[in-house]
Amino acid sequence: MYINTLKSLILDESEDYIFINKPPFFSTLSDRYDSITILSLTKEYCSDAQICHRLDKETSGILLIAKNPEAYRNAAIQFEKRKITKKYHAIADGIHDFKEEIVDLPLHLTSSGFVKVSHKKGKTAKTIFNTVEAYKKHTLVECLPESGRMHQIRVHLAALKASISGDEAYGGKPLMLSEFKKKYHTSKDEEEQPIMKRFALHALQLGLTDLSGNFIVRDAPYPKDFAVAVKQLEKNKS
Repeated sequence: MYINTLKSLILDESEDYIFINKPPFFSTLSDRYDSITILSLTKEYCSDAQICHRLDKETSGILLIAKNPEAYRNAAIQFEKRKITKKYHAIADGIHDFKEEIVDLPLHLTSSGFVKVSHKKGKTAKTIFNTVEAYKKHTLVECLPESGRMHQIRVHLAALKASISGDEAYGGKPLMLSEFKKKYHTSKDEEEQPIMKRFALHALQLGLTDLSGNFIVRDAPYPKDFAVAVKQLEKNKS
């Protein structure tokens, strides 16, 4: 029934792997609130398929699916040895000039479900950040995680005082047009809505070595909400 939904998300497919562009607000694995997840769609499309990693529900972007056990093992080993390359884009609050900015801070998942920096309990986590474009009050940031801890990019950017826009769990503020557009106003009875109804994080690119020994890299275009946000920031930066 939902196979066509997964087909519409596929960026590339081979005998062993499927690359999809996960929409925001879609759970990767099981979710007590959602009966339809990327996992359930994947299993309907290919019964032997396994998802190789996960993205937060609100995060959009590239997701790797293995179509058979050998392909899954191949990817799992590369994830474990940090041989998989990953690139994300985030819109961060404030103006930042990052040039190969390394954040190497251990992360600990608390009982409340949030992640914090902890040198005592945390697991090693490292991310490199580069500024793509600085706007009036925000920055488009390239994020290169070398490890894959839960909420890693979100917490590491917060540690740089560059919280992701809309990521209120880690200090981010909603991305409002009135913040940077001159003469913006709403009508009397209208409450302004944020440009994005989620935190502004997108998994842009993923690369791995396939079973033939070829290193393959695939990119995922921005979804509509992220593209609109970047366009508005660009239009109103001067």
